[in-house]
Amino acid sequence: MKIVEIREKTLPISSSIRNAYIDFSKMTLSLVAVITDVVRDGKPVVGYGFNSNGRYGQGNLMRERFIPRIMEASPQSLLSTDGNNLDPHRIWDCMMTNEKPGGHGERSVAVGTIDMAVWDAVAKIEGKPLFQLLADRYGDGKPQRKVFVYAAGGYYHPGQDLEALKNEMRSYIDRGYTVVKKKIGGASLDEDLRRIDAIMSVLQDGQKLCVDANGRFDMDTAIAYAKALSQYDLFWYEEAGDPLDFELQAMLRNYYENPMATGENLFSMQDARNLIRYGGMRPDRDWLQFDCALSYGLVEYLRTLEMLRQHGWSASRCIPHGGHQMSLNIAAGLGLGGNESYPDLFQPFGGFPDGVQVDNGHITMPDLPGIGFEGKSNLYSVMRELSS
Repeated sequence: MKIVEIREKTLPISSSIRNAYIDFSKMTLSLVAVITDVVRDGKPVVGYGFNSNGRYGQGNLMRERFIPRIMEASPQSLLSTDGNNLDPHRIWDCMMTNEKPGGHGERSVAVGTIDMAVWDAVAKIEGKPLFQLLADRYGDGKPQRKVFVYAAGGYYHPGQDLEALKNEMRSYIDRGYTVVKKKIGGASLDEDLRRIDAIMSVLQDGQKLCVDANGRFDMDTAIAYAKALSQYDLFWYEEAGDPLDFELQAMLRNYYENPMATGENLFSMQDARNLIRYGGMRPDRDWLQFDCALSYGLVEYLRTLEMLRQHGWSASRCIPHGGHQMSLNIAAGLGLGGNESYPDLFQPFGGFPDGVQVDNGHITMPDLPGIGFEGKSNLYSVMRELSS
């Protein structure tokens, strides 16, 4: 058993939308195929992975460092102890050979993307959905088949007026979502409050709004927004300041009693641990958004979950960023609190397998081998082009 080839392709996911910090006019991602010599149903098993939006494709790092290390290693050294499957932990260690500690930037995206494809292959080799494999290996064997999802939208669109914004949010509610999200910080506070009021006018009982500043604010602005946002019953106030400004995050708890969220731009267990140690996050109400596709993959995410447990946090306080099926499987298999969802954006990489519907803010995981990419026809057609 061995990995025969690893292929990478950089693809555009460009859009005219923007948040408080960046626009997506030149956004890309890396798509990876890990091709093995294991045959199932007459075809070689192929694992697929891609990185989340907001970080660009990392093909150069993969081709220069991480793919060659895997392909140059002894195939036996990458297998599980019994030799019956690939071992994601050993493959991760192989990729990180000769990498110094720290520097958790773009390399974490490259490793996380390959790691996703490896786990997809591992679950397919065992003939299981990834969520079931994770529940078997790291839990009690009973996955959480129903997963909470929220609709990430509310970006700043060129020319979008308040009525169009309300129509966007209505479309998510009509599709079964109970929580929606909008961006803040890309306009004045007064304009953002008008946008929030517009959205609140279309929400009904049991439906809530998240707001996301994408790390835009300095201390004074973050506090000003915290005071203004306190009048609303928001699901969360997200990433007010720079993701590494733990003092700012800790200070906000003095001005904002309702739930806050952050973590999507922390790319290692060590950075996540510093947030827990110094960021003033509250395990009874706040949310953590670490995204395995951006932070060295599931191998590292398992370390992060163990760190959280040691610090008194439940995995159920994690709702990952990224809106991809990998995190959906982690949520179902390891008991996370849910997952982000992009109903319309970043296609074909956002969304769920064909036929999966949102019902009262939740989806039910289908029985598809691996991560389940093959069940999303428009996405799988792109993946198949890479591996064929």
